[in-house]
Amino acid sequence: VQLQASGGGLVQAGDSLRLSCAASSRLFSSSVVGWFRQAPGKGREFVAAIRWGRKSTYYADSVKGRFTISGVNAENTAYLQMDNLKPEDTAVYYCGRASELAYAPAPYKGWGQGTQVTVSS
Repeated sequence: VQLQASGGGLVQAGDSLRLSCAASSRLFSSSVVGWFRQAPGKGREFVAAIRWGRKSTYYADSVKGRFTISGVNAENTAYLQMDNLKPEDTAVYYCGRASELAYAPAPYKGWGQGTQVTVSS
């Protein structure tokens, strides 16, 4: 299963964006879809994840209360609603699929090209 992130853009601090993560085929209920981001010169860091079956959600402390992850089974698509964006949210955002919840990128597969989010101050 390949996942493709989209929906990034250039926004001002305080604005909102909604990213989409479309899967190439059906996501099983046991799957975990994770959003990660990578800023220039830094490693890929965990942002949020969702257990596809139960729709349980998990967030990095840095985005808790501002970002919301969701998923629509019929669309095989996960979303990341990002509100009150800050300049430090600037990064390339990627989504991947894992069989277990993980806060590191290694267990996730199916990474597609990421989508650039740039937040100006």
